[in-house]
Amino acid sequence: GTVGEDGKYSITPSRPTTEDEPITATPTDKDGNKGTATTENVKNGATGDTGATGNTGATGDTGATGNTGATGDTGATGNTGATGDT
Repeated sequence: GTVGEDGKYSITPSRPTTEDEPITATPTDKDGNKGTATTENVKNGATGDTGATGNTGATGDTGATGNTGATGDTGATGNTGATGDT
């Protein structure tokens, strides 16, 4: 993060954090000299506004439906057997 002239600083974590999770920051100047580390607990307070959502792209055309296959012929019905004498 960057330290302002008033000594306040902000940090952008490289992963999501949880409420009250401790984070330790050690100030280091451009020459590599380190200051006293400070530990603060994460406060899930106000955040910046979310950017506007972009437009949705156009939907492509639906492809044509294929033809239904031909129905096969019905098989011939066999003859009924002869009836015996009574």
